[in-house]
Amino acid sequence: MVTTTARPRPRSASPGRVPRRIPAARPQRPPRLPLPRGSRLRLAAPHRRLHAILLAVTFVVIIFAVRLVELQGIDGRAYARQATAQYLHTQTLPAPRGEIVDRDGAVLAASVDARDIVVDPSITKDSTDPTPQAIAAKLARVLHVPASRLLGPLTGSGRFAYLARGVTPQIAAAVLALDLPGVAAQPVMERVYPNGDLGAQVIGFVGTDGNGLGGLEYAYNRQLVGKPGKRTVETGSNGTVLPDGTTALVEPIPGVGLQLTLDRDIQWKAEQALAAQVAATGAEGGTVIVMRPSTGEILAMASVPTFDPAHPESAPPGVLGNPAVSDVFEPGSTAKVITMAAAIDSGILTPTSPIDVPPTLQRVGRTFHDAEPHGEEHLTLTGVLAESSNIGAILASEKIGTDRLYHYLRAFGLGEPTGLHFPGESAGMVGTPATWSASQRYTIPYGQGIAVTALQVADVYATIANGGVRVTPRLVKGFLQPDGTIDPAPPPDRTRVISAATAAALEQMLEAVTTDQGTAPEARIPGYRVAGKTGTAQRVEPSCGCYRGYTASFVGFAPADDPQLLALVVLDNPVNGHFGGAVAAPVFRDVMSFALETLKIPPTGTTPPSLPLRVSPDGRPVG
Repeated sequence: MVTTTARPRPRSASPGRVPRRIPAARPQRPPRLPLPRGSRLRLAAPHRRLHAILLAVTFVVIIFAVRLVELQGIDGRAYARQATAQYLHTQTLPAPRGEIVDRDGAVLAASVDARDIVVDPSITKDSTDPTPQAIAAKLARVLHVPASRLLGPLTGSGRFAYLARGVTPQIAAAVLALDLPGVAAQPVMERVYPNGDLGAQVIGFVGTDGNGLGGLEYAYNRQLVGKPGKRTVETGSNGTVLPDGTTALVEPIPGVGLQLTLDRDIQWKAEQALAAQVAATGAEGGTVIVMRPSTGEILAMASVPTFDPAHPESAPPGVLGNPAVSDVFEPGSTAKVITMAAAIDSGILTPTSPIDVPPTLQRVGRTFHDAEPHGEEHLTLTGVLAESSNIGAILASEKIGTDRLYHYLRAFGLGEPTGLHFPGESAGMVGTPATWSASQRYTIPYGQGIAVTALQVADVYATIANGGVRVTPRLVKGFLQPDGTIDPAPPPDRTRVISAATAAALEQMLEAVTTDQGTAPEARIPGYRVAGKTGTAQRVEPSCGCYRGYTASFVGFAPADDPQLLALVVLDNPVNGHFGGAVAAPVFRDVMSFALETLKIPPTGTTPPSLPLRVSPDGRPVG
């Protein structure tokens, strides 16, 4: 049986009766808390809110004011410079480098207006109209270079690159007429040498920055460079100069020029004659120097091989120097004149003193001999010099002593620079007697065992030709000022080395060298009296430090009785003949004849003396 519980039934409304609506319950407000005693909230105080706003505004204004002062007062100049830099551009105006001219004003080196073609790769590398390839093609036609060479700079990194350097203003104008984006021309000064390689080793050369790197261009660079100027122009957004814009100009100050002692014509003749003989003899090189003994002025200083000073980068580094002052060699018999000078100036021997010369000479375990074999000879001191006897020079040196010989070697300037102050000049090598080996005691009197430069040899003979007074050699005659005036160079130093009487005796002895009995009849010049000396020395081979080949030379002056000019010829390792009288003396004759004619130096018309070269069996000078 299931039991269920009945649910109460809702009371139904009576028919016709409206049910009563029960109102919703209202939310209860939280009870108000009592305010602390003495405090009251005043929400209706507008002047306080205004004060707060004013304080905030004032604080902001102060911040802006401080920043404004910082921008305009402290950083204003920097920002102004940055703004100005966007439309003002300053170009450096190179100063014309001083000219180099010869003794008569003929230009040997000068500076001319030129242009560097430059580009801003940040503009051209992303250019689409025209493309970098199109720009390169257009430039190649004007600059006459392959387009491939220009494409690299046009598409490189950075903001600057060179496309061409030192082009003419006409070519630069043609480039600018192309109106290519990012391409511009900068003014520069280009160094030019109107006579090509004439005097290159003396004049020197400059680098791409216009500064001297060799020769006199380097030695006098500080005077030659001048002071650059500058020009400031206003440009538009595309880089073009505004015709009515702001401009400022500071003119460059030209450099001081050099007037040299060189004679352009004599220099040319020396180079031509030397180059021809180097080729004819198969020599490795050579040097010719022409001087005025009385003033020390060098009229020509030529060397072979040479180079083009306008393009020194194309030449081997070994030829960029000046061999006449930097290369050393053993002088050989040209140094015998110092032995003679020491003997005569000391009063020990005279030009006619007898010297018995055996076929060979034994000293310190060595056998010394002359260039040509001979029997017993009875020579005078003049004969020893004229026939260039090594044995005779040794015997004469034994009479004067080692210390005295060393004194005269140094007095004539060997073992130290000449005072020319040319870059790279060598002092040569002499050493003190304490450093000489046993054999050098006997080889130095005839010119082996010491090292000299060509200029030092020329200086020795210039001293004899100048009456025994040594005059410091020089290449600079004066300084060309920008206003056209010439400031003369300081006078050279003058030092007496031997007496005038000794010098006169040596002049006559050296004149005997050019007779038929001497070693250099090939040096004679018709109508003129010529004095000089041959040299044929064993040559030191740099690669092995051993003797290999010869150095052939001749040095002399004319007229012998009134020396006006001196010339030296040196040939390095000639193979088609090697005696100085055979290969060097003819070059001397050629160059000296030209120089005498060019400078209009007449013969003296005097009769040369006849000094005896030999001694008879009874001791009387003969011949």
